[in-house]
Amino acid sequence: MREYKMRRGEHLSDRIPDMEATVEDYFGPITGTEEYKSSDLYVIEDPDNAVFKRVTVGTVEYSGKKDKLALDIEERPAEEVIASGDVEAAEEAVSIKNDFLLEATGRDAKARRDSMKRSVEDEPDEVDDV
Repeated sequence: MREYKMRRGEHLSDRIPDMEATVEDYFGPITGTEEYKSSDLYVIEDPDNAVFKRVTVGTVEYSGKKDKLALDIEERPAEEVIASGDVEAAEEAVSIKNDFLLEATGRDAKARRDSMKRSVEDEPDEVDDV
C-alpha cells in the first residue's frame, strides 16, 4: 500500500469531495471495504480495466495531520495481459492511475517521484544486522 500526500496547503477532501463516486468513475464498482491504519478503504475486486486485478483505495485519516490517499493496485502479469490481447488496456491503465493521482493529489508523476525521493533521502540510515 502506498500513501500519497497532497500539495502544500491543499486537503484531499477539497480535491475529491466524494471519494466513493470518484473511485467508481476511475476503477469500477466498489465491492467492499478493507481496514488500513484504522481507516476504511474501498476495494474493487473486478476493476473495469483488464490489467487491474484488484484495487484498494481511499482516505487514510491521521489525527493532527492532513489526510493521505492510500492506493494499492494489483496488476495481472504482463505476459498474461499480452497473451489475452489487452495491450491497449495496459496503456489505458497507466493513464487511469496517473489521472486519478493527479486529480487526488494535485501532483503529476514527476512531482510524486521527486517527493518520494526526498522522503527516502530524509530517512536515517538503518544499521544492518551483521
